[in-house]
Amino acid sequence: MKFDTPAGTNPIDRMQVIGKPTDRIDGPAKTTGTAPYAYEQNAAAPNAAYGHVIGAGIAKGRIRSIDLTEAKAAPGVITIVTAETAGKLGKGNMNTARLLGGPEVQHYHQAIALVVAETFEQARAAAALVRVDYAREQGRFDLNTALKAAPLKGDSSGEGSSAPPVDRVGDFEKAFAAAPVKLDAHYTTPDQSHAMMEPHATIAAWDGDRVTLWTSNQMIAWGKGEVAKTLGIPKDKVRLVSPYVGGGFGGKLFLRADAVLAALGAKAAGRPVKVALPRPLIANNTTHRPATSQRIRLGCKPDGTITAIAHESGSGDLPGGGPETAVAQTKLLYAGANRLTAMRLAVLDLPEGNAMRAPGEAPGMMALEIAMDEMAEKLGMDPVEFRILNDTQVDPAKPERKFSQRQLVECLKLGAARFGWDKRQAKPAQVRDGRWLVGMGVAAGFRNNMVMKSAARVGIDRKGVVTVATDMTDIGTGSYTIIAQTAAEVMGVPLEKVVVLLGDSDFPAAAGSGGQWGGNSSTAGVYAACMKLRDSVAQRLGFNSADAVFEGGKVRSGNRSVSLAEAAGDAGLSAEDAMEYGDLDKRYQQSTFAGHFVEAGVDAFTGEVRIRRMLAVCAAGRILNPKAARSQVIGAMTMGVGAALMEELAVDKRFGFFVNHDLAGYEVPVHADIPHQDVIFLDEADPMSSPMKAKGVGELGLCGVGGAIANAIYNATGVRVRDYPITLEKHLAGLPSIV
Repeated sequence: MKFDTPAGTNPIDRMQVIGKPTDRIDGPAKTTGTAPYAYEQNAAAPNAAYGHVIGAGIAKGRIRSIDLTEAKAAPGVITIVTAETAGKLGKGNMNTARLLGGPEVQHYHQAIALVVAETFEQARAAAALVRVDYAREQGRFDLNTALKAAPLKGDSSGEGSSAPPVDRVGDFEKAFAAAPVKLDAHYTTPDQSHAMMEPHATIAAWDGDRVTLWTSNQMIAWGKGEVAKTLGIPKDKVRLVSPYVGGGFGGKLFLRADAVLAALGAKAAGRPVKVALPRPLIANNTTHRPATSQRIRLGCKPDGTITAIAHESGSGDLPGGGPETAVAQTKLLYAGANRLTAMRLAVLDLPEGNAMRAPGEAPGMMALEIAMDEMAEKLGMDPVEFRILNDTQVDPAKPERKFSQRQLVECLKLGAARFGWDKRQAKPAQVRDGRWLVGMGVAAGFRNNMVMKSAARVGIDRKGVVTVATDMTDIGTGSYTIIAQTAAEVMGVPLEKVVVLLGDSDFPAAAGSGGQWGGNSSTAGVYAACMKLRDSVAQRLGFNSADAVFEGGKVRSGNRSVSLAEAAGDAGLSAEDAMEYGDLDKRYQQSTFAGHFVEAGVDAFTGEVRIRRMLAVCAAGRILNPKAARSQVIGAMTMGVGAALMEELAVDKRFGFFVNHDLAGYEVPVHADIPHQDVIFLDEADPMSSPMKAKGVGELGLCGVGGAIANAIYNATGVRVRDYPITLEKHLAGLPSIV
């Protein structure tokens, strides 16, 4: 099915199942521990051996030699895989570094060997006996130093956030120089880890020349192709199975070492092998969100109108990598006739940087939304009113290109009213609650809407049960449920009559989970398959498909009504289709918007920060399942608290690795850190997006939260911190005197 004209009235608009706050249908399996995650697929691959990954002990250099003598003689050892024994391997299109290093080492903890043994403990013990002699080389580990000579570099995150090396509209320099009110400020964000609950894990088994990987991966079709390319085998000889993923946040978008080494280990051992990356290797061996150094300049008229806006950002990555696209949202979020964005990319020898939830916008808005508050203060304006004044309904660089829908102003106004913004004291450090300094902060939220081709197969059996099969993944987002809701809505059956099968590369290829495109795109693919199946049902019954009504488990046309079970017959009926897209996303700017509001308390004695309450008002198209969507948003808001207050991968600039590479040293928010959170969804249905009229929401909940927290802390204390995370030592000395 081709979606190239705005969606008109269709079966989704009935909203009998879609749009209802529906419990997760996979909830019982997950809460009872019966949902099999990658490392637990023991029944599918019995008698599996265990692999333990050895990561490089240097960040840059070469391996002079590897002595495996003691390790091979250790109890239970079956085989040891190294680059020398693995044979020629390719490199996936989406990998920056090779997934099995040697003799060259490209980054710290790059996988250089896999020890396979009868038990995990035996594999781990034997791995400690492997002796590696390295020739260490000088590496580049300091972003600020490397940025001094870094070239301009444009790129795309692949998730809707992109920018050229330099982008100009009008004459920024002239307009900025002439602006009566100016801001020129520098902001930094640190390297961050995905820190998902489930580690990267895979069980691999060969059947002749065909390999099956039970793996934790967000993008099945991508992963299948990358496995084939890396191992040098045809794609039709690779199967990926990933029905449940215990969190990814972008860290499992791409093929990683666990999958490749499990496949190589299973080949060498002649039996299934299971591999899970230990927590330190998740930080250093996989991918992370790169640190940024950002400069923002704003020029305004005295009435608050932005006349000049510039956002420049620098980040680093391995050779061949790309920049963190932190300036992308600034091209679209606020009006301003004269504009400049630019990005620089430094070459570093740190572990690979890549997508992490809302790549680009998440760190970019952490800076931009502080800058907007700083300018509002210079102007003597309320921060909400300043943002509303500079709203735009068109792409500032292409005024003829309108937003399909844009309700940022409504998000800010409703949020301000619900949050009690009128009680905020404009002058900082004026509100106390016992020993706590209390302040409020606001930020806009912005994230582009992307759509991707997505396919599904839908069938009806002789009992009237509708089964959906697609390789779409559920990474904790509720894919099972919204896909079931879509099929139930279109086919006119109750939810309990729908079975959903996900995460198998033998199924039709879906959009996968990433970039907040998954929900809208995958359900649109299911919609396409269901509509094709409806045509087949109508044709079998001799009905006019345009007149046929599907509801209550039956199909009706005129005075005739037939159950879907009867229409399917003993043989059943099935249909497969994909949703493909035309150029509506080119003709209309499709984005999602939010207003984020935060109240924070800062201990007047210690500088400790406590979030007291949070609110997000979101405009993100039709909300397919408000209950699941709320969970996505509050999870993103929680991630925003982490980014603002505690998350930072500390770089050892001598040896080039992330020091705090476990959950003891890399701090993330826990329940005690998170207060009551409110989420409001505006009533919206975007006909330019898809037949579902939905848009993504999972990353919108993160974009802007860090800025709102920073602004609340400033309002509480009067101390402006521009370097994340905002830990207590950064504002302690400037706190108001205690009386």
